[in-house]
Amino acid sequence: MTPELREQEERLQFDRFDHDDAWALGTRLVGLARERGHAVTVDIRLGDHQIFHYALPGTSADNDDWIERKIRVVRRFGHSSYLVGQTYRDRGTTFEEQSHLDAARYAAHGGCFPIILRGTGPVGTVTVSGLPQLDDHRLVVEALGLFLDERGSDEGSVA
Repeated sequence: MTPELREQEERLQFDRFDHDDAWALGTRLVGLARERGHAVTVDIRLGDHQIFHYALPGTSADNDDWIERKIRVVRRFGHSSYLVGQTYRDRGTTFEEQSHLDAARYAAHGGCFPIILRGTGPVGTVTVSGLPQLDDHRLVVEALGLFLDERGSDEGSVA
């Protein structure tokens, strides 16, 4: 699974990303979650600046805590929170056992994906919390793919 996760990070990159993009991506994620009856919280940041945040009915402040913990992992490692956790699982251990990081502050659970600018690297995060970790991850990846595909057809760029 790890090669697939790395491929996602190579494929799901932006030429540019701004506040309007955060709104469009965030509302797409909320729309997908609503259509499927998912109770999730969605968060998008550029650097430390929270640009988009929405909590669907059925979520709680616990989801906000999970988001913060997942974001810390992506910022520290530069990869999706699911990929970081999977890397440890591939070694036959867990992030919690081997990272030597405070589990109350860091969660290598799926749902946070870096916003990567081509030629620059990670500049922000898009995070979902509320589903099992693989489903959180898949929802973010799906929304990013749809968003980039749409942008490519609108602007002629290849995503």
